[in-house]
Amino acid sequence: MEIAKFLKLLRKYRNTLIIIPLVTVIGSFFLVKNLPNNYISHAQIATGIVDASRHLLDKDDNVNAQEQQVFREFSNLIAIMKLKKLINQVSYQLMIHDLSNPAPFRKFSKELLALHPYERDRALLVFKNKFQSMEPLSLYDKEEDKLNDILISMKYDERSIMKELTIARDEDSDFISVSFDSENPQLSAFIVNTLCNQFIAYYTQNVRQNETNAVNFLSKLLEEKKNALSKKTEELQKYKIQNGVLSLDEQSKAIFGQIMVYNDKKLQAEKDIVSYDGAINAINSKFEPGDRKYVEASVSKYNQAITTTQDQLHILEDRYVRSGFNPRYKNTIDSVQNVLTTQINQSSDKYVTNPLVAKDDLIHQKLTLEISRDLAKYSVKSIDKELGSLNGKFSRLVPFDATVKTYDFDIDIAGKEYLDVLNRYNETNLKSNFSINLRQVEVATPDVAQPSKKILLIALSVILSVFACLFVLFVLFYLDRSIQDPSDLVNKTQLPLLGYLNQIKGENLDLKKLWDVEHRDKMKQFKELIRSVRFEIDQELQGDKIIAITSLDAAEGKTLLAISLAYSYSMINKKVLLIDGNFDNPTISKTAMPGVYLEDYFKNSPINTQVVNSSTATVLGNHGGDVTLFEIGDEAFLKNRFDDLKTKYDMVIIDTAPLTSLNKSKEWLLFANKIIAVFESGKSITNTQKPDIAYLRGLNTKFAGWILNKADFNQKKESAS
Repeated sequence: MEIAKFLKLLRKYRNTLIIIPLVTVIGSFFLVKNLPNNYISHAQIATGIVDASRHLLDKDDNVNAQEQQVFREFSNLIAIMKLKKLINQVSYQLMIHDLSNPAPFRKFSKELLALHPYERDRALLVFKNKFQSMEPLSLYDKEEDKLNDILISMKYDERSIMKELTIARDEDSDFISVSFDSENPQLSAFIVNTLCNQFIAYYTQNVRQNETNAVNFLSKLLEEKKNALSKKTEELQKYKIQNGVLSLDEQSKAIFGQIMVYNDKKLQAEKDIVSYDGAINAINSKFEPGDRKYVEASVSKYNQAITTTQDQLHILEDRYVRSGFNPRYKNTIDSVQNVLTTQINQSSDKYVTNPLVAKDDLIHQKLTLEISRDLAKYSVKSIDKELGSLNGKFSRLVPFDATVKTYDFDIDIAGKEYLDVLNRYNETNLKSNFSINLRQVEVATPDVAQPSKKILLIALSVILSVFACLFVLFVLFYLDRSIQDPSDLVNKTQLPLLGYLNQIKGENLDLKKLWDVEHRDKMKQFKELIRSVRFEIDQELQGDKIIAITSLDAAEGKTLLAISLAYSYSMINKKVLLIDGNFDNPTISKTAMPGVYLEDYFKNSPINTQVVNSSTATVLGNHGGDVTLFEIGDEAFLKNRFDDLKTKYDMVIIDTAPLTSLNKSKEWLLFANKIIAVFESGKSITNTQKPDIAYLRGLNTKFAGWILNKADFNQKKESAS
């Protein structure tokens, strides 16, 4: 339903929807016909960021860089290209070209033409100096501020250039595209190439400077780390020399090994002493005291020789132990051992034994065991001395080891720092020789004109104008609270509808001649709608005769409805009484010029009891003025009068005042069987009218319904169908 209403509104303003876009087309044509052609120049710069062939010196993790890192690097490059410093370089080059070339890219502006030749030469010199020094124009300087105004007037300033300049990465490639759109193909190519050259030179210079600074810094840091490492190493060497330390690890291992060997030797010697003592005691137990004395007296001279040899053997054993069991003493000890064995054998041979007992072997074994036991006891003493010496040496190595380890730890840290700086220095130095260089792989050249956008602009202007019109109409439709069709009236008042009437064309309608033959065509539709309303009223009355016609406001067409209904009922041969109950505006009385007035008829008087009849309908008028019905007669008398009218007429139609007149209209409504309210199409219900609608709603079945007047007849037919 809302869409249908909006479409109806569009049909109503269809001429506007045609005229405004047409005017827009004409205006757009004259505006764009003189627009210059556009020329776009394009260039490409290879960055090497995602080019694997230019990362041969990089590590694998750098080659396969994250997409986010690649995006960030491209963003940095594009941001550098958009620096005001570089755009200023392009502006300076443009001004230098136009001031020094007989064929400038653009016509001189008024500000530039106003300069004298010497002032232009001065401006050219300033622009060249600014270009060489890459400095911006100072707005605090009057001369440079004036030159900046000239740049703006020529549209060579940063803001003007950036409007038509496009810098972007070509999808996921390794290239950055630069393009510029202007009215001159040479100008577009010049700006693009100049910007690319300035950007590459600026970026290369900065990268080289940064790499040089990094190499110099790392070189200085490397020298410092090397000196620190050398100093730590020298301090360690001095400490070792001063304390006689060669290699603590080797020394401690050697001493600990010797201690373990001597401990093993000592343990073995102690075992031998115990075993020898046991064997000797066993042998001694087999000799009697007399035999022992005899033997000892006989072999004393042989024992002296054996004792001397044993002393020599003890000395050699001591030296052997002190030398750490040096093999060169082993042969001498074996030689002396053989001599000792020979002497023992001689002692056995000369031994005089008791002929009663043969104990030669026991004596020989005893002497051998005693010698071995003595050697073991003496070696234990020597081993204990050496163990004490070794433990002392080992204890003296502990503080040396702690100090040396501290020096070694410092040297290790200094060495790692030195190697780390050395690796970074070598890597940076190598990369500086093979760093990525930006290259302009595609040079911008003057190109043909771009396809004209004039038709597109004209079409866009038409679309925008149509859209603007539709938008305005939609806003008006959305904000419109007026009632245009019967359904709106029913929905907003919650009251029934009897019918609707179309608007009669023409101004200053003459009610006397409205139904004449000459107005037949004009009144054709109106007659059909009146007949429909008449039928609906008859259905509502159901034998009753008095209807009152009112409205929410004045001039909504209730008088025309009353007259038309009276005429329509008279056409079906019914006696109709039309009462003009509007004292404020007695239009019917002025039009019909009745013979009887209600001030006389409804006055409580024995006279004026008859109403004058006419051929079509009877009209009961009023003289107007500030008077009400109850001021003319009391309610009981008025009721009797209306009862009398019911007996004389088939239909009584009362044209009352609007509800805005309060009791002037409501007094008439008390005597009506059915009440009809007229509402003019196109009006809205105000807050002040809502109490009147509530009043009509309170009448319940006495209220017959609305008549929507001046409605759009075509729309109502569509709604009905």
